[in-house]
Amino acid sequence: MAALYACTKCHQRFPFEALSQGQQLCKECRIAHPVVKCTYCRTEYQQESKTNTICKKCAQNVQLYGTPKPCQYCNIIAAFIGNKCQRCTNSEKKYGPPYSCEQCKQQCAFDRKDDRKKVDGKLLCWLCTLSYKRVLQKTKEQRKHLSSSSRAGHQEKEQYSRLSGGSHYNSQKTLSTSSIQNEIPKKKSKFESITTNGDSFSPDLALDSPGTDHFVIIAQLKEEVATLKKMLHQKDQMILEKEKKITELKADFQYQESQMRAKMNQMEKTHKEVTEQLQAKNRELLKQAAALSKSKKSEKSGAITSP
Repeated sequence: MAALYACTKCHQRFPFEALSQGQQLCKECRIAHPVVKCTYCRTEYQQESKTNTICKKCAQNVQLYGTPKPCQYCNIIAAFIGNKCQRCTNSEKKYGPPYSCEQCKQQCAFDRKDDRKKVDGKLLCWLCTLSYKRVLQKTKEQRKHLSSSSRAGHQEKEQYSRLSGGSHYNSQKTLSTSSIQNEIPKKKSKFESITTNGDSFSPDLALDSPGTDHFVIIAQLKEEVATLKKMLHQKDQMILEKEKKITELKADFQYQESQMRAKMNQMEKTHKEVTEQLQAKNRELLKQAAALSKSKKSEKSGAITSP
């Protein structure tokens, strides 16, 4: 009985072939939680829900520092502190100022002074390195698939030829050795003429030709460029919507501020009027008190002089 291994997400047991190589996930978990790119830092992460479009690290940074700005080097929207993302900041401290990327022509490629760490000898930025390696991986998988299919077809042809050869064994014994020797050069010359004229297509020859690899890489890079253009258009739309919302919030804030100031001025005016009325009433009461005290004194003096 084959050994069973647990999925790292649902913890159900499956054969080893049914789990993914990297994260050991089953097919249902791979569909429910696909690996996507973070909207901000562009790193790949396992998506927990469809509404979650940023990785956990960026989510924590958003809570601490707010919405990030585009990095001044790589233009990735991941500059939470200052004008540079953390990746470019660390690379600049370690390798010095950035150079121009040979693929995207942006000033965001850091020279590690080691040719082994370059991609085919090219100085590429982080995003272009990932895209290039992804294209190379897809090309290798396609070549592997084509080679396996060609080997399977070749084995089928050999099996068919062996079966047909066994059924006509008696008839082939009557052929003379001279006719066989004459037939072999004919087949060889025919094959050479076909290959030199280029009328036929062989999967093995196509796999060895560098033009096919370049064509696949160019097609993949065109798809990457189209995807990036689409994402850039979406980002532009998001920026326009945010700027519109900011303008509306500013207008609302100014209106509320003007209303608050008018209300404060009205309250200050009312308070001043009430204070003046109270002061006038107080002065009037003081006058009345003085008159009463004066009248009482006059009455006392009259009462003393009367006997």
